Amino acid sequence: QVQLVESGGGLVQAGGSLRLSCAASARTFSRYAMGWFRQAPGKEREFVAGISRNNMPYYADFVKVRFTISRDNAKNMVYLQMNSLKPEDTAVYYCAAKADGLGSREEADYGSWGQGTQVTVSS
Repeated sequence: QVQLVESGGGLVQAGGSLRLSCAASARTFSRYAMGWFRQAPGKEREFVAGISRNNMPYYADFVKVRFTISRDNAKNMVYLQMNSLKPEDTAVYYCAAKADGLGSREEADYGSWGQGTQVTVSS
């Protein structure tokens, strides 16, 4: 198992930016694929962005060019840079890890999850 801790959420006005961070405890962090998911009140959790063990990023369509996922294996960290935020981006954002290192958009494929960090975007 791997422990994941998200940080960097907060309150921001529409059009603003936030950078989320996820710290992982695993010695073999570089072998994991990592993902970001989000869940708004009353809605199902949805995929936001992912990055494979080979550093290949991929995104949900609703992100367009606004978000960027990256990882720093030397620091056991994964990041989500969020720009041009919209009120509909308001949600709890979760970091997740996938042991086989292959990318996936499906939450069931991820075996480890953080506690989440709240992002609130005001109009």
